[in-house]
Amino acid sequence: MVAPGLAARLGLPFADRLIPARGTPPDPPGENLTDEERDQQRRSRFFRRLARITGGLNFPVPTDEDMSDRVREQVETSVRDLAASTGAVILGRAGAVILDGQEWAFHVRLDGPPSRRVARASMIERVSTQAAHDRLVETDRARARFVSRMYGREPSDASLYHLVLDSTAIGLEQCVEVLAAAATAFWDEAERTDAKAGPLDSDAAEG
Repeated sequence: MVAPGLAARLGLPFADRLIPARGTPPDPPGENLTDEERDQQRRSRFFRRLARITGGLNFPVPTDEDMSDRVREQVETSVRDLAASTGAVILGRAGAVILDGQEWAFHVRLDGPPSRRVARASMIERVSTQAAHDRLVETDRARARFVSRMYGREPSDASLYHLVLDSTAIGLEQCVEVLAAAATAFWDEAERTDAKAGPLDSDAAEG
């Protein structure tokens, strides 16, 4: 899968369950890290960078309870906490809207023709084409409903993203490499821009 593969490629946590839809708290980031690894993360500016990946494969489908104000607040807090601490590759959950304007947040949408998305999902999940199609329709509808009802936006709106990639046109490993290169270039540019602001502004951004 692209999102967890990208997280591994960049050395970032992967977060795909930020909504505790049935009262289960979100998994804390870095839960399985050693104290030394946590210290390394705190010291490394790289881990303040955050990538967001959305796509049509294995997207956690929101439930009706996900639409509550309480859950929305929990999700927003989880996303912002990740952005302010370790950073992460976040799958879905309106991250592009929640982190709109955050200079280190790199927003990506994975898409492609429905027929090719269905074929790839069928192969990856080892299900029938009909089952993959039904899942695709359910996922797209749930995502659109969640983002629209919560924030009045459409997840297909290209203006929400820095990059929209047809993930069915190339292999999954190639998708990971394209996204990793794009995210790294984005962060390098953000770092150069930040450095030009001067020591005082740069320190403020770091804090």
